[in-house]
Amino acid sequence: MRGKGGIMIDESRVVERFMNYVRIGSETHFEGEMSRYLAQELRDLGFEVYVDRAGETVESDGNNVYCFLPGDESFERLMFSSHMDTVTPGNHVEPVIRDGYIVAAGDTILGADDKAGIAAIVEALVTIQENNIPHRPIEAVFTVREEDGLLGAANLEYDKLKAKKAIVLDASDDVGKIVARAPGHYQMRAEIFGKRSHAGSDPEKGVSAVQAAVLGASRMKLQRIDEETTANIGTLSTVGATNVVQDHCLFEAETRSRNAEKLEAQIQDMVRCMKEACDELGARVECKVWKKYDAYDYPDDHPHVQFLAEKCRQAGVKPWITHSGGATDGNVFNAKGITTAVLSCGMEKEHTKEERIAVYNLVNIAKVVLQIMRVDQ
Repeated sequence: MRGKGGIMIDESRVVERFMNYVRIGSETHFEGEMSRYLAQELRDLGFEVYVDRAGETVESDGNNVYCFLPGDESFERLMFSSHMDTVTPGNHVEPVIRDGYIVAAGDTILGADDKAGIAAIVEALVTIQENNIPHRPIEAVFTVREEDGLLGAANLEYDKLKAKKAIVLDASDDVGKIVARAPGHYQMRAEIFGKRSHAGSDPEKGVSAVQAAVLGASRMKLQRIDEETTANIGTLSTVGATNVVQDHCLFEAETRSRNAEKLEAQIQDMVRCMKEACDELGARVECKVWKKYDAYDYPDDHPHVQFLAEKCRQAGVKPWITHSGGATDGNVFNAKGITTAVLSCGMEKEHTKEERIAVYNLVNIAKVVLQIMRVDQ
């Protein structure tokens, strides 16, 4: 398929490349085979490759892979990124094409999240190299442990990277979607301690940790708080006999917001609700909160967002700018001072066994990445 300037994307090759990638099991914590395969493939193709030792820190048997392609220094250097890990069940994937979609034939996910992004980046790099296409300086980063906390991105060796702007390929829906805004995220974990007593003969002598936790949760603003902010309880747990006033309960929750002030206010309110409820009932609470990642928020007319929109148009893809309720490695990159937006790779129903990607979307994202990388001289 030809793009601007007669550039050709080899459609069958990008599909084959993607299908090869998804056959390599790389569930979170176990990205080692994929990491080694990708690093060697890029070396064999003639690219400069660096592999860090992040796996030792983030408890993975794989490491982040970096690829560098020098280019015309009169154009802005850009970084491209996708993650190598998948959710479960992601081993022994056998991809097939049905009615224009690539799906998993067996009882697994497909892994288009995020190997579609990897395939697009590598295919664009190879196309540039094969055709001697003028291009900007390019950095490509492929991370581990994205799916459970963006840990690979958080542990990159940033001194190896020079780009001040980045594109993360890791969003669902048709290619052309540009995610310019994504929320920050706080996690909350509370252990509530009460006092055991016999529930039949001496209930008044006990302090129910369960009741305190439920009371605290009932006072929290939850689910959709406003258009920018959400909160949710994931765990409210105790196990015990009904004839005992239970003295321990575990509570875990989260809140997300694209607005930093709202995010801080929401997590503080959730903690306050739990502490006040415990105080009222005579329970003790040990509460821990931690920020998993920061938000980013770029207006539609931001130069980087508009640059990506124009590159989509040049590649024959209609752009559309939106926000996300979830996070990607882009949250980490933005927090590190690298201006980053996220592009859709075209995956659908990700994190399920019904995951799929249309062949035309896989081809289109390779076209868009190639268009971003190349330059007019």
